[in-house]
Amino acid sequence: MELIIKILWAFVVFSFLGWAAKFVWLSILKRRPVNPGFITLPFLPASGIGAVAIILVTYNMNNNWMIFLGSALVLTVGKYLCAMAFEKTFGFKWRDHSKRPLNLNGYVTLWETVAYGFIALFIKNFALDIISSFTNLMPFWLRLLIPLIIFGMIVFDLVISVITVIHLRRNLKQMSDISSLIEDQTETADNEELRAIYERKMMTSKRFRRRLVNAFPDMESFNYEKQFADLRERIDVIKETNDKVYSEKIENPKARPFAHGLGFEKLFWLFLAGSVFGTIMETVWALFTEGHFEIRTGFVWGPFIPIYGGGAVAITLCLYKLHKAKDLVIYLASAVIGATFEYFCSYFQEMFLGTVSWDYSDLPFNIDGRTSLMFALIWGLLGLFWLRYIYPGFSRLIEKIPKKKGTIITIVLFVIILADGLLSVAAVYRFNQRSKGVNPTNAAEVWIDETFDDDYMKFVFPHMENK
Repeated sequence: MELIIKILWAFVVFSFLGWAAKFVWLSILKRRPVNPGFITLPFLPASGIGAVAIILVTYNMNNNWMIFLGSALVLTVGKYLCAMAFEKTFGFKWRDHSKRPLNLNGYVTLWETVAYGFIALFIKNFALDIISSFTNLMPFWLRLLIPLIIFGMIVFDLVISVITVIHLRRNLKQMSDISSLIEDQTETADNEELRAIYERKMMTSKRFRRRLVNAFPDMESFNYEKQFADLRERIDVIKETNDKVYSEKIENPKARPFAHGLGFEKLFWLFLAGSVFGTIMETVWALFTEGHFEIRTGFVWGPFIPIYGGGAVAITLCLYKLHKAKDLVIYLASAVIGATFEYFCSYFQEMFLGTVSWDYSDLPFNIDGRTSLMFALIWGLLGLFWLRYIYPGFSRLIEKIPKKKGTIITIVLFVIILADGLLSVAAVYRFNQRSKGVNPTNAAEVWIDETFDDDYMKFVFPHMENK
């Protein structure tokens, strides 16, 4: 088990270090920030796999020359095979070293091979001991859980990225064929119709997002240079379209769609969607971390966790005017807002209801167990994606609801959610009172005790504890 933990930590740490090193190097060369990663997260899985390969290859080696030569050979062959397979599979060259001296088919160079040997010596003789001395300070379950969670996120992101590349290649091939017909101006082809098809293909490319285009700053495509340029341009159009959601103003009240702007109706639907999304995410998180299905809600009835809905509303209200700010600014602001909101939700729940639903006291860098650095970083990521990509589309979707029907549905749902919330507060209050031996004093409390007894409360709030 200790070897597995060491391998997991090596994969995570060196995936990040590889990403950071390439980010700094490429950003200096290009004089602008350049994402060197194939996936969205700041990790290079290839670097992590290389570190794991070094650990396995040199496990029983003590001679530095053997470590150097063995690691250099294994990593060079692995890099060559992976780069060749990547190009054959996706039609793109991962990195092109053809113009560099002492290269092999443009896939690897002698200087890389030498660098691999020195990196192996550093990892074997120094880095692994440093990582172990740090991780040994953690309890066993935390040493295992943290790298497992990050590893799962990397694998999930990698799968999505591979699927994205496959779809992208298929679309680009179709777009290339259409473009060729247009440029040839054949007599049998209707150019206007072809251009319309081409534009539709460009529209479907928006789901591939900016991350794929930026993932390969040195990528060589043999057939799709024009299509990639068009794709970059289209992504910029998508960003501008999303920005219009934040700045669009319609002076004539009659011309405004349902829930236009950032009024009560829009905020309520944001709260509702965030609450449902939170339930789904918490359920998946429980399956991943606890290993079993577990109901996690914030209300006694319905799939709603109001802290997520409130977080979506809080982040939207606070960052609405910052939609043109840099991603880092939005990320940090979302982290602070989300963590602060989470802290005060826990504080007021304990103060007024005498219960707590989460306790992060065992996590490093926590504040009174109510929030922690790790969850602040998660809030930052959620806030960034929410503001950049999710909210604009969701806002447009809400505004498509007919005005009269939308108003009626909003009122009905608001009454239901309000009643559910008040009932949940009363049920939690009585749950705490029962734990202290306080009997019900009226018919309403008797009904609450019978309807929401301790078994039911522990089922819908499995982590809630009395204080």
